[in-house]
Amino acid sequence: MHRVRRLTSLEPNMMKAVTLTFVLSLTAGAFCTPAAAAGDAEAGAKLFTRICGGCHQVGESARGGFGPQLNGIFGRPSGSVTDYQYSDAMKSAGIVWTRETLTAYLEAPKKVVPGTRMIFWGLSDPEKIEDVLAYLQTFQPK
Repeated sequence: MHRVRRLTSLEPNMMKAVTLTFVLSLTAGAFCTPAAAAGDAEAGAKLFTRICGGCHQVGESARGGFGPQLNGIFGRPSGSVTDYQYSDAMKSAGIVWTRETLTAYLEAPKKVVPGTRMIFWGLSDPEKIEDVLAYLQTFQPK
């Protein structure tokens, strides 16, 4: 035979609290903004101007100069912009630029593409890399 236990007046409130905590923990991720985790585009703009802007351009009037223009970089094959003269290493690298490949390249360009002409020592701060990538993401076609 099963015993039926009476609930005290505290137990229903405790059950509500546990249920509410559980529901909130399940839905918390749904309302977090992915942009926060992906970097700060405004900070990335400042970094880009200071670190990358001497060679690369972005925006409506961007074109190749000392480096290729970086509009629409995500999903683009390496060495594929027509208004820039790439190194043989970059043309034959066979890379498609994704967050992962760009992160690795910004950390150590000559390790990812040995023989690249890009003169850049790399960024060691993951937050700065994410900020630059967030900024570059704003120049993807809609």
